[in-house]
Amino acid sequence: MVPAVFLQTANEVGIFDCADDTNKVEAGTHVEMPFWLAQELYVRQAVSIKVPPYFDTKAKTRNEIGADAAHVDLRSLCPYFYDFGCKIARLIGEKTIGPLLLVAFRTRYREVLIKAHTAASIVAPKHLSLLTKEETKLYEAGQSSTAAFKKWRMGGPRLQKASVLGRKRKPVE
Repeated sequence: MVPAVFLQTANEVGIFDCADDTNKVEAGTHVEMPFWLAQELYVRQAVSIKVPPYFDTKAKTRNEIGADAAHVDLRSLCPYFYDFGCKIARLIGEKTIGPLLLVAFRTRYREVLIKAHTAASIVAPKHLSLLTKEETKLYEAGQSSTAAFKKWRMGGPRLQKASVLGRKRKPVE
């Protein structure tokens, strides 16, 4: 959800402001709406989008990420924290979101891969509950690569003959 302010009166959108039965929203009304809708209305200059609270420069989340990004519960803030941050920054031209995303990802990337390669299955549920969807995919890829490496190391086929090597060339006429 994205905080937005209607710049002009909009009819037939009473779902955002159910204070009366007129089914319209007056200019200046503050609402929260899904990003896909806010983006379309922003492009049509019907609303102005405010920075979500967790990306705000005065937000507590910024301080937490600066102090120790690895232990911040980004999933509860936004399951697609990085993807959403990139989209909202590009849309509204907010220059401070990019560096925040970079710091968070750099710190958390290392922790995610370390835990994916070394963590016991008992630790995983607690750790996974803090990860965003992007980080969860990264964690699963790390675990998969670790499992494949262990399988190979324990005696899987060392070398495989390429299928192209067994074929003969056609005679040249």
